[in-house]
Amino acid sequence: MALFNRKNNVAPSTTATLVVDPALAALTGDYSIDPAHSSIGFTVRHAMVTNVRGSFGEHEGTLKLDGADPANSSASIDVRIASVDTGIADRDGHLVSGDFFDAEKFPLMTFRSTRAEQLGGDTYRVTGDLTIKDVTRPLSIDLEFNGSATDVYGAERVGFEGSADILRSDWGLTWNAALETGGVMVSDKVKLTFDISAIKAAPQA
Repeated sequence: MALFNRKNNVAPSTTATLVVDPALAALTGDYSIDPAHSSIGFTVRHAMVTNVRGSFGEHEGTLKLDGADPANSSASIDVRIASVDTGIADRDGHLVSGDFFDAEKFPLMTFRSTRAEQLGGDTYRVTGDLTIKDVTRPLSIDLEFNGSATDVYGAERVGFEGSADILRSDWGLTWNAALETGGVMVSDKVKLTFDISAIKAAPQA
């Protein structure tokens, strides 16, 4: 599995016994997403001609990584809807209103993984349940492993980035307005983006 260590130079085993690279095994464990160095965002077409980009400033989550078998890895993320930021206060206010997310009634967007698989090299796919408002639907996120490192504070970190395309109407986000020239104000297709830095939990005594 290349995901956990780009410098894996161990030759493949010629026997039936699976040999696990110690460097990969060392990355196995529980991680907390570092919100100060992570970003969860989105891009959506506006008025048929340009893109609006935004992000959610408040989120938290955990990763459970298995360096020997990525299928045993998992992810859990909670995003606070009211923290949405597109750079325009009026637009943000509309997004958290009942026309879109209804953040007062449904304050969180959540993702709970159900499956993880290696697609090849450092690319992985995590599939799970995405809940927005009161709708839960399956979502697959393709992620690239960016590497691992020990930071200046001695914390062990791993990094991932990836994206997924969704139709917002599948989660009940259906508000729109017709344009005089044809088309609609907001595209149904939304690109979700993830840039994740996670810190490994210290081993328990």
